[in-house]
Amino acid sequence: MAARTTLTRAETLVAQVEADIKARGLKPDDWITNKQELRETSGMARATVNEAVRLLQDRGMVVPRPGPGGGLFVAAQHPIVRLGRTLLAVGDSSSSIADAIEVREELEGLIMAQAAAHRTARDVRDLRRIAESISAGDPDRYIRDVWALHRRIAAIGRNDVLRTTYLGLVEYVESRAVGATREDTPDDPAYFAHRIELHVGLVDAIESGDEKLARAAAQRHAHSS
Repeated sequence: MAARTTLTRAETLVAQVEADIKARGLKPDDWITNKQELRETSGMARATVNEAVRLLQDRGMVVPRPGPGGGLFVAAQHPIVRLGRTLLAVGDSSSSIADAIEVREELEGLIMAQAAAHRTARDVRDLRRIAESISAGDPDRYIRDVWALHRRIAAIGRNDVLRTTYLGLVEYVESRAVGATREDTPDDPAYFAHRIELHVGLVDAIESGDEKLARAAAQRHAHSS
């Protein structure tokens, strides 16, 4: 079962509002827009706009306020989940996201072993292409490229229960991620270069076909290791 990648119209509108908040540099309690303006600028139906607003609220992105001068306002600071030196803002309980990440990392060795056992030349080419696209330049793109690599690795295995469970955890975290930032420390470039190298190492281990090497690569990759 592949992870869902097609966005609904409401989710597309959510992404546009999130991008607008970021582009305008809006802070908590700043006015963003209102439903009428969203309908006019997006051309989307009232029901679609209402669904998008509901999703934005569920993710902790906005607070709706009625009356004159009302509309959608930037919500208070989101909970933060730490992934190494990447700080992931989430629109959900940080503890539930952290739990999902912990379980996903526990399954990583099994996912890697399955991938090593069943990879094809095409699988390896796809993994190389994704791994080579990972860049530390933009935190949001970095984390999403990393997730894309892990989804593609999981798609290789033949254990349907394992694959479905793992991809469900990835989607759970990804769907609740609001944005990513990172710590500003002098050795950050070296740190993120090392993280990218570890992801390339995952592909190397899968290509080798050696399940033990694949499990070891997963262990080195884990943020908890």
